[in-house]
Amino acid sequence: MASFEVIGGHPLQGEITPQGAKNEALQILSATLLSEDKITISNIPDILDVERLIELLQGLGVKVERLNKDTYSFQADNVDMAYFESNDFIKNATKIRGSVMLIGPMLGRFQRAFLPQPGGDKIGRRRLDTHFNGLIQLGATFTFNNDKQSYDIRAKSLKANTFGWMKFQ
Repeated sequence: MASFEVIGGHPLQGEITPQGAKNEALQILSATLLSEDKITISNIPDILDVERLIELLQGLGVKVERLNKDTYSFQADNVDMAYFESNDFIKNATKIRGSVMLIGPMLGRFQRAFLPQPGGDKIGRRRLDTHFNGLIQLGATFTFNNDKQSYDIRAKSLKANTFGWMKFQ
């Protein structure tokens, strides 16, 4: 492994491109649902969870184009809400815990979202109630369908609110 020594008193300069981070990428990709405009995003990590979320977006009708290794364009101008209740959505959304990130943009734009019990990797206990409680504070209602093991989430309108130390607007 290469190394370098930094001795004080000398200014540093140069450029780096940080590697894309999965959790941030999932949030940014989900946010493309908020607009009908074509959105280009770079520095997207080439990992399975990101691929799965992109597949979910495509299933929802988002036009996705891979421009190069780490850059995609997205256009959510024809979102298919019926896809939420399809077996394909349920099967794919349960494979990725990050599917919970779709709820906020869907509620913000369409006043409705759907979430099957999310899956993903099994790294310790990672609760979803923080997401749910924050959205409830903004005006969302959650209904759990026991037969489908899924949540139907609705919000006639979202309202600014304070949740713990965070202020949502």
